[in-house]
Amino acid sequence: MKYQIAEDVKPQFKLLLVATVLSIAVWFLASWFLPSLNFVFYPLQLFATFVHEGSHVLAALVTGSAVQSLTVSPDTSGVVWSQPNGWFSGLLISSAGYIGTTLFGTLLLVWMRYGFSSRIALYAASGFVGLMTVVFGLIFPVFNVFTANVTLGSVIFTVFSGALLTAALFATARFATLKWADFALAFIAVQCLLNSFFSLGDLFVLSATTDAHSDAVNMASSTGTSCWNWVFVWILVSIAMISIGLRLYAVSQKSANHDLPFEDN
Repeated sequence: MKYQIAEDVKPQFKLLLVATVLSIAVWFLASWFLPSLNFVFYPLQLFATFVHEGSHVLAALVTGSAVQSLTVSPDTSGVVWSQPNGWFSGLLISSAGYIGTTLFGTLLLVWMRYGFSSRIALYAASGFVGLMTVVFGLIFPVFNVFTANVTLGSVIFTVFSGALLTAALFATARFATLKWADFALAFIAVQCLLNSFFSLGDLFVLSATTDAHSDAVNMASSTGTSCWNWVFVWILVSIAMISIGLRLYAVSQKSANHDLPFEDN
């Protein structure tokens, strides 16, 4: 039995396919042959870290918890210091990082599929990074200097990298042609999804081989269960979210019943 993608899906599908193939190709070459190519992904890895840590911040704010600081490190790791407002708040905040990054990438897929402006999405991403940088990366650490557990170097790097990412996203939205703005958004969506999935794999290895502090360790401490359990839960949730996003990405806008746009030949 043969299947064919509906005509109105093909432009978006091709764009996503090119972004995915290019991402995997560069990642493969950088991992095995040309390590210097890692610089291509470095800004996007930092962006994914801002989304990850920003998701922790949003979860804290939604649950009425106090946020003390957000910092991003040169090795693309990040930390949010907060004071959870109860047991459930702690669970939501700890889970928000990986799930939030996956959700962000999935929502970008849906945004592109239904023809919304790539420029608006890039402006929104720029504003999000800028807000996290100025408010939680600079102002809050200053006001919580004695309790935030951050160093001057980490604050400087967070502000510097956040400012560059904010400017780059804004410039792409403002000055890039529509074709390149669309591609940039697709590339960012793919990178967020790949980064989230690979990071969960790294977290699984980290949890299995070390006692290093992580979101999974926070969850294990709060629930009295193994941190492995939470890594598996986050992986399953991420897979489900990506699957739903891809389905919505492929839905034919001309289909009245919103079935998948595959036709039997």
